[in-house]
Amino acid sequence: MEKKYNAFSDELKRVFGCRVHRISVDAGFSCPNRDGTAGNGGCIYCGGKGSGAHGIQSGVSPAEQIEAGKEVMTRKYKAKKFLAYFQAYSNTYAPAEKLKRLYDEALAVDDVVGLIVGTRPDCLPPETIALLGEYARKTYFWLELGLQSPLDRTLEYLGRGHDFASFAEAVRACKREGIRISAHVILGLPGESRDEMLSTATVLNDLGIDGVKIHLLHVMKETPLAELYTRGEVPLLERDEYVGLVCDFLERLRPEISIQRLTGDGGRDHLIAPLWSLRKFEVLNAIDYELERRGSRQGSAFYVRE
Repeated sequence: MEKKYNAFSDELKRVFGCRVHRISVDAGFSCPNRDGTAGNGGCIYCGGKGSGAHGIQSGVSPAEQIEAGKEVMTRKYKAKKFLAYFQAYSNTYAPAEKLKRLYDEALAVDDVVGLIVGTRPDCLPPETIALLGEYARKTYFWLELGLQSPLDRTLEYLGRGHDFASFAEAVRACKREGIRISAHVILGLPGESRDEMLSTATVLNDLGIDGVKIHLLHVMKETPLAELYTRGEVPLLERDEYVGLVCDFLERLRPEISIQRLTGDGGRDHLIAPLWSLRKFEVLNAIDYELERRGSRQGSAFYVRE
């Protein structure tokens, strides 16, 4: 079935002409929301290794992690080229000289054709943005920025340690350097109406975001969110609710925005709920079928408004 959205995997095939996979790297960074600079303990959904960073090999150099990852990705997916994905914690939270050393080490590994760097909007001083701009001009480069929600009340509930204005200013500063930005958003956050969740798509459009990773709210072990969920304070979406919400969201996004994730589960060993999210390919197939049933695609509602 033809994808009804601008899938990142298709972009990689167009750019490189072969199968390209991301290899996640833990470069030993921390986070201002854990070391007391912006807060302590991290965001309420974030586990002890950083949000989304379960399964990453830590304690060895980025090059060693990438070499190990290459072996797995080649055997499992027949990948031929790779992107070094600095994922765990805030991967610009260090002096620019250190960042350059780590990024260059990753790019020097054979068959690594680009970088993806995940970080927070409050970890982007001018000298770091200038450095990232250099990489954006000389290699295939994406900067991932955590937004989660544009609503300040939600960001405060999540314990993000920054407001929406900080995110928007970081985006504008990076765009001036020609840096492509992928925003992380979470659907199903407590206290947000359906209309508020969908309005996030309009915010991304207006900011000129280049890519998006859509996550469902899921509860991980040993997080503050797990305690709230156990007390019955966090409702979670059912699968069909989530599928419909994602399709509505995609319809509102500009068609050229790169769709880099449509769901997430956090890993079987760490996930508390919703357990249906473990069946990732069923969820992705359900999204494809729902868009097909509707006769719609990414940007359908965006064009209607225009």
